[in-house]
Amino acid sequence: MKSYRKELHFNIPSRRGIVNITGDVQQAVDESGVKEGLVLVNAMNITASVFINDDESGLHRDYERWLEKLAPEKPYSMYDHNGFEDNADAHLKRTIMGRETVVAVTDGKLDFGTWEQIFYFEFDGKRHKRVLIKIIGE
Repeated sequence: MKSYRKELHFNIPSRRGIVNITGDVQQAVDESGVKEGLVLVNAMNITASVFINDDESGLHRDYERWLEKLAPEKPYSMYDHNGFEDNADAHLKRTIMGRETVVAVTDGKLDFGTWEQIFYFEFDGKRHKRVLIKIIGE
């Protein structure tokens, strides 16, 4: 069995942002040489997420509004976590959206359903963050 590891690096200039990383993940699969297996993609920071859904800007705006209703950024004073940093809402948003995703690799390609893409979702940007891609298979 083969194993391959790669990191993606981000520094989103705003507090929040969504980046389609599907092409980066497929490139890692290509580099790995794995034809049949699994790829794990996970955010390596507690204030960011990796998820799968449609690459549609209206849906991305809907996520932003929905998450802001569930865990509003402000007022910062509403959170016990805030003190050194003002990012309690980012931790909660990450919990809702999830840490990682796993995708099957079939014949060397990401094996998606209709419209599926992989996204990195930043909730507390303006600094360096990483995403791990781990591929196993034959």
